Amino acid sequence: MKPGLPHRISTLLYCFNEQDQVLLMERAQEPNLGLWSPPGGKLETGRGESPYACACREAAEELGLSLAAGDLHLTGLISEEGYEGTAHWLMFLFEVRPRLQRVPPPIREGRFAFVDREAVSGLPLPRTDREMIWPLFWRHRGGFFAAHCRCRPDATEEWLVEESLPGLPPTSHAGAAGH
Repeated sequence: MKPGLPHRISTLLYCFNEQDQVLLMERAQEPNLGLWSPPGGKLETGRGESPYACACREAAEELGLSLAAGDLHLTGLISEEGYEGTAHWLMFLFEVRPRLQRVPPPIREGRFAFVDREAVSGLPLPRTDREMIWPLFWRHRGGFFAAHCRCRPDATEEWLVEESLPGLPPTSHAGAAGH
């Protein structure tokens, strides 16, 4: 592993509609071109942006949603050590509490669709999302987890779940979010 790799920080937004379908974006550019993932983006660290502020900003920019920190539940925290040998990542996974009423319009980064939970695994997904992140998210929805991934030069990973507070299925949801 190269010493002194940069640290990158991002947020992912797990949004649902009234039918409990999750909103995903089919990426139209790298990274993950052609693959499906939750919307989100990088923290503006130069401004001292918090993960919650980043999630709210990304929701406005990508989804047209006006959210406050109280509209978010931090479901997971994932650190990736040496991702593709280029950077260390710290990812904050937020469930958006308000339910979306419609699919957001396409943006430069990709197009959106609501997907049933059972259908997510059948989509083209980034490998680590399919193998680790989605199973952790579903198990901890409404709870919390922290996981660390050591990415090795041979493209294998070593995962360690550092904290696990499994969630209960949500019974009620705050208001509905629109555009």
